[in-house]
Amino acid sequence: MNEPLAERLRPKTLEDYISQTHLVGESGVLTNQIKQGLIPSMIFWGPPGIGKTTLANIIATESGRPFYTLSAISSGVKDVREVIDKAKQSGGLFTTKNPILFIDEIHRFSKSQQDSLLQAVEKGWVTLIGATTENPSFEVISALLSRCQVYILKPFEKADLEMLLQRAIREDVYLSEKNITLKETNALLKLSGGDARKLLNIFELIVNSEESNNVVITDDDVLQKIQNNTVRYDKTGDQHYDIISAFIKSIRGSDPNGAVYWLARMIEGGEDVKFIARRLLISASEDIGNANPTALVIANNTFQAVSTIGYPESRIVLSQCATYLACSPKSNAAYTAIGKAQQLVKQTGDLSVPLDIRNAPTKLMKELGYGDNYMYAHNYENNFAPQEFLPDEIKNTKLYEPGNNARENAHRDFLKQRWKDKYGY
Repeated sequence: MNEPLAERLRPKTLEDYISQTHLVGESGVLTNQIKQGLIPSMIFWGPPGIGKTTLANIIATESGRPFYTLSAISSGVKDVREVIDKAKQSGGLFTTKNPILFIDEIHRFSKSQQDSLLQAVEKGWVTLIGATTENPSFEVISALLSRCQVYILKPFEKADLEMLLQRAIREDVYLSEKNITLKETNALLKLSGGDARKLLNIFELIVNSEESNNVVITDDDVLQKIQNNTVRYDKTGDQHYDIISAFIKSIRGSDPNGAVYWLARMIEGGEDVKFIARRLLISASEDIGNANPTALVIANNTFQAVSTIGYPESRIVLSQCATYLACSPKSNAAYTAIGKAQQLVKQTGDLSVPLDIRNAPTKLMKELGYGDNYMYAHNYENNFAPQEFLPDEIKNTKLYEPGNNARENAHRDFLKQRWKDKYGY
């Protein structure tokens, strides 16, 4: 029984595949494409252990295509070219059954490695399926990204993971021989962090630790048996997300001590320096925003600096930025405002732009009234004119509420002077 439970239980068909119904459910965006065998090059983006590799295998099987796989951790340009040469021999330009090349952790490929894929994807020698836990907008070169569809895989729901455990008890060739009672699941689910592969591996470890064939699993039993097997920082697993969460929450909570501790945990664990710097950039806007606009400037300069110098010196730059952000006044007003605005757009749809603030580059548009009555702010006192900039259906809607801090209180005073009682500032 050398093969882990997660591998033994790996789904072989779409019918067995759990979750991701938005992609491969009855009306999923990929369902008909898979059935018809018309598979575009694509990138699966989502946390570890949610079925990216499994889905790529199923797509290849159900569309009847040759399947080649590479890991970005251990493969170089030479490996990519060798696989592409094999794929060209088994597929080709004039067949809809061109091979699928699956690249796990594609975000770890360098620019030159990604460049080596371009021609093969563009010519149709292979259909590329990449898997990544990182935002492909940051990690995949634009030329390759433009040739791929990006699909987001969602974390498993609690019900999905419990269904997976029941399937293991019922269907696994080894576990089905035991009398397993799954009395409680909270500890298993918590320890797995939503990673199905980790969940099944922990579950198997618990079951195999029992000498009897009668196994009763409780939360206390799981915690007792697993606590001595806690993994050190795993930059590809759930601790990757737990520790970056603790890091950002320490900054948000204005605690530079917590921030620099969790930063050290990531550095000692070998976390990607750019991953940390990107999260600092996001925090500078989401948690500090206009309370201290300089925070975004420092975070952006930090990203540029660490991208240039790397470890070990980057630890100093990251520490400077993290402690600065932690000691900055906080505001999530900009974050809240765009959230409200997006929700309003979803509720109201594509409302027409008012005629007076439309662009009028042609004579016909001018004749139709585009730009009529537009009040050019610089022609008025204090460079301000009380024009309505929202569609009529939602006019007078306030989306931005300045935070309670020195800088944004100044923003509030400015808006009160300009808009009087219109928005209730």
